[in-house]
Amino acid sequence: MRRFRPVFALTVLAPLFVSDTRADDWPSFRGPQGTGVITDTKPPSDWGADKNVAWKVAVPGVAWSCPIVIGDKVILTTAFSEGQPKPKAGFGGGKGGPGGPGGGKGGPGGPGEGKGGPGGPGGGFGKGGAPPKETYQFKVICLNRTTGKLMWEKLAKEARPTIPTHGSNTYATETPVSDGERVYAYFGMTGLFCYDLAGTEIWKKDLGSYSMMFGFGTASSPVLAGDKLIVQCDNDEKSFLVALDKKTGEQKWKIDRPEKSGWSTPLVWATKDRTDLVVIGGQKIRGYDPESGQEVWALEVGGGQCSASPAADSERLYVGVGQGGGGPGGPKGGGGAGGGRAGTLFAVKAGAKGDITPKAGAASSDGVAWTAAKAWPAAASPLVYEGFVYVLDRNGGTISCFDAKTGKAEYTKERIPNAGAFWASPWAADGQIFCLDETGATHVLKAGAEFDLVRVNKLGRDMYWATPAASGGALFIRSVDSLYCIGAKP
Repeated sequence: MRRFRPVFALTVLAPLFVSDTRADDWPSFRGPQGTGVITDTKPPSDWGADKNVAWKVAVPGVAWSCPIVIGDKVILTTAFSEGQPKPKAGFGGGKGGPGGPGGGKGGPGGPGEGKGGPGGPGGGFGKGGAPPKETYQFKVICLNRTTGKLMWEKLAKEARPTIPTHGSNTYATETPVSDGERVYAYFGMTGLFCYDLAGTEIWKKDLGSYSMMFGFGTASSPVLAGDKLIVQCDNDEKSFLVALDKKTGEQKWKIDRPEKSGWSTPLVWATKDRTDLVVIGGQKIRGYDPESGQEVWALEVGGGQCSASPAADSERLYVGVGQGGGGPGGPKGGGGAGGGRAGTLFAVKAGAKGDITPKAGAASSDGVAWTAAKAWPAAASPLVYEGFVYVLDRNGGTISCFDAKTGKAEYTKERIPNAGAFWASPWAADGQIFCLDETGATHVLKAGAEFDLVRVNKLGRDMYWATPAASGGALFIRSVDSLYCIGAKP
């Protein structure tokens, strides 16, 4: 077995549900409450390849899962196979397995964009394709937050993947989650694994294997709601939502979902009156009771691709689906190529019930405060911060800003100079908005109603799709095969 060997490439340069996580922990995708807002510490705002980098370590294999931080531990997952190719930028396929015909020239905003072709391991976005023949090692890795040194490494499973994945995706794209005592690592169709913080396996669960649209693979991360671990598994065969006892893995409830493949992560939305489990689908966005799995409200969006996750404050939820799907030569995305209200951003009111879909031609309803057409929340999730909602366009290198209360567009499709594609979700701290593009450049904007680019922080040349973590005044930024600690040593 190939072991993890930290490589110090750079030296030091200068709610409602109670958990056991600490104030400055970053226990899940987008951190506490899934907001992407850093409030407990002040992370660095200025860095570069040789500036404010506390440490950098090489990580074996490839993965887009985000790091999480629990106490003195930075935890991440990876999938490793000898000779595996790095993910390819551009979303147009990639060198790989046998595969069927590519997705063709896709529509704006959905999988299949760009020139199609054989695709990545097991095929591209066209029909057909097969899983790779190689055996993969699915690993959970724990590093010391201060030094980057390996604390423990666990082999969750060694097996051939059961589904193909696209050349730009990985077999470890789901972000782990922790309650402060246990770590839950989900590898999509490969399985779900629970460890304590010392790396001892507590339980594991096989949730089944199902084909995914476009042969893209999986991405939805698990979330915690009280004593339940919840997994969304939207696929092309039998979509479902399941809640497990976080201590034992025992199933608490499971519901079928009338949706096709999706890649977004649910949000546990706590307001003054109740807590909703918000789950995005290509046809409908739904709010569930996390205790029972019962549907509380639904918002019809009519077809789109589902990669971005919701964002929320205490009064409103900001959510939508990206527009479009594959073009000629590949399947349509999310039930249609941009049909219905795909590409629209919705502001859902806290306490919504029943069918809250606005009537034809209307921009609001009893459960929807406002809508913004063509906002295109595609891959990067929206960010709500200090009274404004920010939405990044995946391929256009643009950002839009809306008043969170009224939906007024403060600026739309503002071009960020020289920005690459945005797959990582933005984060906010100390009056600034941070937008990491896939080339490793973080574009720092002043928060507020006016577009104001403050600086651009560039790391080494690589591919960056993972959303960073923040803890103890430091940022943890993952590239395709490295992890950076930005800032003074925590």
